[in-house]
Amino acid sequence: MTQFDLTDEQREIQELARRFTADRITPFAAEWDEKHIFPRDTIRQAAELGFAAIYVSEESGGIALGRLEAALIMEAMAYGCPSTSAFISIHNMASWMIDRFGDADVKDRYLPDLVTMERMASYCLTEPGSGSDAAALKTRAVRDGDHYVVSGSKQFISGGGENEVYVTMVRTGEDGPKGISCLVIDKDTPGVSFGANERKLGWHSQPTRQVTFDNVRVPVANRLGAEGEGFRIAMMGLDGGRLNIGACSLGGAQRCLDEAVAYVKDRRQFGKAIAEFQNTQFTLADMATELEAARALLYLAAAKVTDNAPDKTRFAAMAKRLATDTGSSVVDRALQLHGGYGYLMDYPIERFWRDLRVHSILEGTNQVMRMIVGRDLLKD
Repeated sequence: MTQFDLTDEQREIQELARRFTADRITPFAAEWDEKHIFPRDTIRQAAELGFAAIYVSEESGGIALGRLEAALIMEAMAYGCPSTSAFISIHNMASWMIDRFGDADVKDRYLPDLVTMERMASYCLTEPGSGSDAAALKTRAVRDGDHYVVSGSKQFISGGGENEVYVTMVRTGEDGPKGISCLVIDKDTPGVSFGANERKLGWHSQPTRQVTFDNVRVPVANRLGAEGEGFRIAMMGLDGGRLNIGACSLGGAQRCLDEAVAYVKDRRQFGKAIAEFQNTQFTLADMATELEAARALLYLAAAKVTDNAPDKTRFAAMAKRLATDTGSSVVDRALQLHGGYGYLMDYPIERFWRDLRVHSILEGTNQVMRMIVGRDLLKD
């Protein structure tokens, strides 16, 4: 069984995240959702445990864990609030990109504050006119001496307007992926502005805004990697991001499965607990089975990304697709088992139903995940 089990260290990390979630997230998540509260203080408390720099190197102040350990943390925190867990995941992705691809100067300037979440980071790829076709992005950066002059806009940016750092994909060259570079842009740089906070179905505990760049002068020293490497950097970041968003779906779905089990034992109809009906038992059995299958694939994909396996991107895409679709399906059935009560905000199910719905869209839609897998299977 050892081959298919977590190590003692991984279980300790998982338990640490579970305790933090039980104490600092779960009791407050419903209020954050209802009142659209961005829990900045709680997120910074997560950073005190190292959860803001999970796979940032120890040399840069991170805890240098693998992608499986990160998935365990995200899954545990999503048990309390998928929205908050996903926000922390995005910050981790941006911090890792700076650590992995930045030179010593840019790492020294940004990572100390990102590790502690004194400053928080957003990932800026999607634009109003380029979502799934990310390589078609139009935001342009023109070289002017020691600076780039950046103009354009990014859409659906988690942390937009609140976060201080924006890891941004820009076009510095030809059309297509080879003309894209990656810049780190500060919130307070002249010419950076933000749209109104988006009115969303879910993810109410984090702000989402459009970010606009109007002739923003960004030092060339803030570039990650070489010119033209931005798309590759962005896609490498997404491998980990897809695992984390899948883990957030697993955590949210597990919470709803546990809530459903407790509810059907207590709820009585036709003279007995609805847990005694075979249909209820079959539904719960399918939910648990599908959730475990998705979890097994996601953990395998996380190990492949950590090991830089040749098929890591395919497995990350498969795991993200299965985990997010399964998560939404499990939560939907949990709501059905609650009947009319599941539709009420007095119970947590409807919040998870709303929060998990976006997971099959972001970090690459699940249709794009199928494209990635299919093309990889058919390549020469």
